[in-house]
Amino acid sequence: MRGFDADVIIVGAGPTGLMLAGELGLAGVRAVVLERLAEPTKQSRALGFSARTIEEFDQRGLLPRFGDVQTIPVGHFGGLPLDYRVLEGGSYGARGIPQSRTEQVLAGWAAGQGAVVCREHEVIGLASDDDGVELDVATPEGGRTMRARYVAGCDGARSSVRKLLGVGFPGTDPAVELWFADVAGLGLRPRFAGERVPGGMVMVLPLGPEIQRVIMYERGGRRRGDGPPGFGDIAAAWKRLTGEDISGGRPLWTSWTTDSSRLAERYRQGRAFLLGDAAHIHLPIGAQGMSAGIGDAVNLGWKLAAAVQGRAPADLLDTYDSERRPVAARVLANTLAQRILYLGGDEMDPMREVMTELLEHEEVRRLLAGMVTGLDIRYDVGGGGHPLLGRRLPDFELTGGAGPDDRAFALLHSGRGVLLILGGDGGLSAAAAPWAGRVGVVTAPSRPRGPLAGVEAALVRPDGHIAWTGSGPAGLPEALTRWFGGPEDAQRYVTPAATGARS
Repeated sequence: MRGFDADVIIVGAGPTGLMLAGELGLAGVRAVVLERLAEPTKQSRALGFSARTIEEFDQRGLLPRFGDVQTIPVGHFGGLPLDYRVLEGGSYGARGIPQSRTEQVLAGWAAGQGAVVCREHEVIGLASDDDGVELDVATPEGGRTMRARYVAGCDGARSSVRKLLGVGFPGTDPAVELWFADVAGLGLRPRFAGERVPGGMVMVLPLGPEIQRVIMYERGGRRRGDGPPGFGDIAAAWKRLTGEDISGGRPLWTSWTTDSSRLAERYRQGRAFLLGDAAHIHLPIGAQGMSAGIGDAVNLGWKLAAAVQGRAPADLLDTYDSERRPVAARVLANTLAQRILYLGGDEMDPMREVMTELLEHEEVRRLLAGMVTGLDIRYDVGGGGHPLLGRRLPDFELTGGAGPDDRAFALLHSGRGVLLILGGDGGLSAAAAPWAGRVGVVTAPSRPRGPLAGVEAALVRPDGHIAWTGSGPAGLPEALTRWFGGPEDAQRYVTPAATGARS
């Protein structure tokens, strides 16, 4: 049997694939990324990312690479205004960062972690056995066969990996079509959240001093074509919807998307995984598509690294599907609901009236804001009923300093787990000592405010989600084993209950 070309082969060099490559490299796992395109795309549908993705980038120390990240405090849900500051640290997301810029940042980070990107490499065949996965790859020189322990399909909605695996992609066919154009020299007034007009919806987003993106939906105006609409078609539709003539602008890019919503039947098949648009597609509202893919990569990366290095618990890789697939299902549901509210005709006015009344209640605003931003994601990590279990670690100052290294998120820059001791030690450090190579132990000098105010200690996974809380060692070794594998030495940890110690 031939050797491995990489520990993990990632198919697709978009944001999801590059994020996964960086996550794996951070853990010391060799990743090769195969991309069929010769060059990175300069076009960009996404113009930002969600509040939870801002946190995930911050947890890896990546946020400064984007420069001054501006956020959008007030956005919408289905066209109805919603102040996302109802959640602590909440926002509609990052403003005006093209997807091409995100890919550039992630490509630099992944390369710094040792990942290799092979362009003009298209996967045309896939076979797996008990030890690894073998890929047939078409290249400019003809073709080659590559082998890895695992493969990750991050290759978009038309994923070759998903098709070669035979994984179904059920969902809904397109009912609406949105058109996009980046145009110079228009000078239109911004319409940030979009504006319903007779016959459809229009949106104007500034991309710079001279360039604006126009987005439109014309009811009954679907082309059902395979290529992007021409700028003449877009300008004609814009005039029908708004009365404004944009035909004198200089078009830089045109594209389109639909509300087709599909979810892969499974995210894992043996040694193969699906992430990002290869696993889920939907109408792009609130930057949820790219952000969900980044979340997939952050969830899977540390688990896959543990499996490659032989220290993963038996069912750790299965938790990728059980944790992330429900997240995507919820994204599909909320984007379809928003499409009905946003793009429906006058028949939806009663529903808009009801939703407007519901949005007067803070509990409803918090629910919808958490749903769209991903800030309310909660995984089933077991271990009891504490309200923080499975939820994201909130950021807080560790020492009262002003620098980025003085905050809790800086503890996750290395991609390792962290045991945060917020009260007295009480034997916690000793209990965690056999996992010292995988989990850092940090004692906070003062108690944080907010959700962690009453917590004595918290075990945080590398993806920033809390896996255990407690006031003493009881249950901690079990949680460490559950998420990080068995202890690193042969000495068996004796629980306080077994020694009669007070827990």
